Amino acid sequence: MAMLWLSAVVSLLLSSSLHAAGAGAGASSLSVRRYDAIFSFGDSFADTGNNPVVFGWYSVFDPVTRPPYGSTFFGHPTGRNCDGRLVVDFVAERLGVPLLPPFLAYNGSFRRGANFAVGAATALDSSIFHAGDPPPGASPFPVNTSLGVQLGWFESLKPSLCSTTQGKKKCKDFFGRSLFFVGEFGFNDYEFFFRKKSMEEIRSFVPYIIETISIAIERLIKHGAKSLVVPGMTPSGCTPLILAIFADQAGPDDYDPATGCLKAQNELAILHNSLLQQSLLNLQARHPDASIVYADFFSPIMEMVRSPGKFGFEDDILTICCGGPGTAFCGDQGAITCEDPSARLFWDVVHMTEVAYRYIAEDWLRIIESPGNKII
Repeated sequence: MAMLWLSAVVSLLLSSSLHAAGAGAGASSLSVRRYDAIFSFGDSFADTGNNPVVFGWYSVFDPVTRPPYGSTFFGHPTGRNCDGRLVVDFVAERLGVPLLPPFLAYNGSFRRGANFAVGAATALDSSIFHAGDPPPGASPFPVNTSLGVQLGWFESLKPSLCSTTQGKKKCKDFFGRSLFFVGEFGFNDYEFFFRKKSMEEIRSFVPYIIETISIAIERLIKHGAKSLVVPGMTPSGCTPLILAIFADQAGPDDYDPATGCLKAQNELAILHNSLLQQSLLNLQARHPDASIVYADFFSPIMEMVRSPGKFGFEDDILTICCGGPGTAFCGDQGAITCEDPSARLFWDVVHMTEVAYRYIAEDWLRIIESPGNKII
């Protein structure tokens, strides 16, 4: 419990430092301006439709390709792991940019942005999770859609966005007028480790995951990125999937009595977020001309978990809207879909509902739209 308290204090102090820098001479808050484009990297929390393509490569069935996914807003499945829009969708709408087309599933122009995020993506290369000879019938996950792979896709797209014959400066200017989302990354890295390693072993990987994210940010800055939003991790200890994985292992003392969330898994997320924020401070110091913003995924969700009534949610906040009973996925025959997704935090066993993402987006937009440090 002491570790959780200490980590929370560190996270709060680092977050305060990042926000304070945005109010002064630093560049830690983004400008109030219209961006030419938005480019997004991440996992299923940001994926707008790449995962059906990737799952098809491995002949893996993808439940998000069927109803009731997408039913709240789009009226049909879109490849989003949600009943409607994601955080990045709400941000794009507010900033006047079209909803981000998925890079692998779209044949049109990417001049206004592209989404490289893929459901189940990791920060670390997938080979790390498949060390040794896999047993017969082993899961292909995580597949090779890591952050490094996504950056490769971005770089393959770059010539069509700003031809190098037009000069490097033109490319840098274009990306300098674009907004970049780098994450969320981490949830899948740790979730795949949960099935194989002890919590002590998993904690030792946190610095490597943070380093991987930091290297990616610097790579984008070299391409000309000046406005970057870097989301932290969600409170994985509150996620229905993680709660189910540890249901047979955890004892009463492993749960937070106030929320029902797993303490150790949330402590891991807090550690990840604390080290990520410290890394972003270091990156900001090295790149004063860029605006590198930490987007808090953890605190808004924890606020919803602790005070569901404040957001119009039902009291049983950790119950999913779609899926079950037993091992049924959302959309399976026999699975249940709640009558009112807007009264739930969780849509399925991992992902939030559209209304929850809307609340989180409002929190992020307060930073993105901050009037401090305008980039002219």
